[in-house]
Order: sequence, then C-alpha cells, then structure tokens
Amino acid sequence: MTTPTTQIPNVTVTTQANVYFDGKCVSHGITFADGTKKSVGVILPSTLTFNTGAPEIMECVAGSCEYKLAGTDAWVKSSAGEQFSVPGNAKFDIRVTEAYHYICHFG
Repeated sequence: MTTPTTQIPNVTVTTQANVYFDGKCVSHGITFADGTKKSVGVILPSTLTFNTGAPEIMECVAGSCEYKLAGTDAWVKSSAGEQFSVPGNAKFDIRVTEAYHYICHFG
C-alpha cells in the first residue's frame, strides 16, 4: 500500500463533469503538460460495469471498492493507497458501499 495521491500540480482540468450511470459516477478529465490524460472522480454506492478502451490503473484515494475483472469470479477489495489494473478493451465490475474516490490513469 502507498500513500494516496492528494494533489496533482500543473494540470489542465476539464470543468464539465463526465456523469455516468445516472450520477453514480462523476469524473473530471485532467491533462498534463506532456499531453498525458487522467481522470479524477467519485463513485457513489452502487454496483456498476465499466468498459475500457485503453488499459487503466484505478488508484483509490479515499473510500474503498470491490472489483471483479472480466473472466474472473473473485471480488477483490481496493482501499485508499491501493490500485488495480484493467486491460484495454475489457470490462470490469465495481461494487461500492461507501464513496470511492479515484484517479484513473490511462495507459
């Protein structure tokens, strides 16, 4: 486990939110000076299925979730300071019982 990221300096923030699943997931895109893109957001209590384009790393900065990658049967817990990887062109289920604050690192 590592210390959760608390600040991201020197970025451009997209001020209009991305709202998914009737407001259960809300995120904002951020772009670094070198063009790298990430998103920061929160998922409210729910069970959701996400599809990825590029590979992603989900970093938990507060709260927790359980996730299940496509092709697996096990739910795995991820808490503040932990992260998990999702392959590109895949899907994963996420189950949240308390607000899950995250940074999505696109690979």
